Amino acid sequence: MNKVDAVTTLHLRNEAQFFTFNLQKNGDLYAINIFKIKEIIKYPNEFIDIISDVPFVEGLITVRDYNIPIIDMRKWFFYRGLNTNLDKFSIPSNDKIIMICDFSGILVGIRIYSAKRILTKKWNEITRNDDDSNPSQKVIGHMKYFDERIVQLVDIEKMAVEAFPWIENEKEKELEHISKIDLDKYVLIADDSKPVLNIMGKIMDKLELKHKLFNNGQELLDFLFSNGATNIGVIITDLEMPVTSGFEVIKQVKNNTEYNHIPIIVNSSMSGESNEAMAKSLNADGFVSKSNPREIEISIKKALKMKEIN
Repeated sequence: MNKVDAVTTLHLRNEAQFFTFNLQKNGDLYAINIFKIKEIIKYPNEFIDIISDVPFVEGLITVRDYNIPIIDMRKWFFYRGLNTNLDKFSIPSNDKIIMICDFSGILVGIRIYSAKRILTKKWNEITRNDDDSNPSQKVIGHMKYFDERIVQLVDIEKMAVEAFPWIENEKEKELEHISKIDLDKYVLIADDSKPVLNIMGKIMDKLELKHKLFNNGQELLDFLFSNGATNIGVIITDLEMPVTSGFEVIKQVKNNTEYNHIPIIVNSSMSGESNEAMAKSLNADGFVSKSNPREIEISIKKALKMKEIN
């Protein structure tokens, strides 16, 4: 609950906190949302070797009886979809500093060179990367450091999918177990991660739902407020996005008498028992683990049923 309260308090102020780091001495600055990180550790031992065709997956570590796969983020930045040797791009440090992150219940360790500051930023201080023509793009936006240097916001969902393709493969299999939803209105979906939008599009196609995809909350709100609520059935939004967050999407829709009847489902990688409490605190109508096809099907049906009752 403390995590829920902290996230909600920040976003009531339209703010988020970002952990900043670099991948080599005096190198570029990068960041991810602080609430995606469970802990940061120094690991003194050698990694356990594993068989992997992905050249930036380094091995396993064991932390409190959990076996956690390790990604070398610097190698990932030089990865272009080829299983070439990336050893020359590895993190140049004997101190293994590892961010342990949670991707919808899957623990992953991400190796970095050094930790920097935690930045508190308003979402409108973060500029989204609009280079949609580059499929290998690994950053989703940028912001300013305290000394005016550029900090790049990493697309860690993209990194997880490229490191562990079975995550998406499992979701592809789950598509076989969902079926058509009768709704002659559009579903609006906002997320800043291209892999997430890709799988969400496939889920909507399988459910035979008309839909529109947006790269951030502001694009969704602009479309909604310029086209009206008549033809909109459901909104599905991520929480942490550059420009305008999902928290702001929920706030603006639910505070507007013309639009507040539209069900909103939060699609977030922040998993655990706190999901329902967070959704309730935001006045959202549902909360699903990141792009889980069956959960999305159930949540849409439940939201539409509640709308009929009301």
